[in-house]
Amino acid sequence: MAEKEFGLNDVVEMKKQHPCGENRWKIIRMGMDIRIKCQGCGHSVMIPRREFTKKMKRVLEKAEE
Repeated sequence: MAEKEFGLNDVVEMKKQHPCGENRWKIIRMGMDIRIKCQGCGHSVMIPRREFTKKMKRVLEKAEE
């Protein structure tokens, strides 16, 4: 399986949608844990990097440098 490429401020699609109905998340912090923010309601969640790479489907928008 190819390594998923993602970076800070990228908008990603997760496999499961948020209870608010939105499936778009923005990466707002990276490290051992990754904090993502729901683009629908603004709720943020911090999850371990390994779990994030399993649950991420694809990158929808790359952040501008």
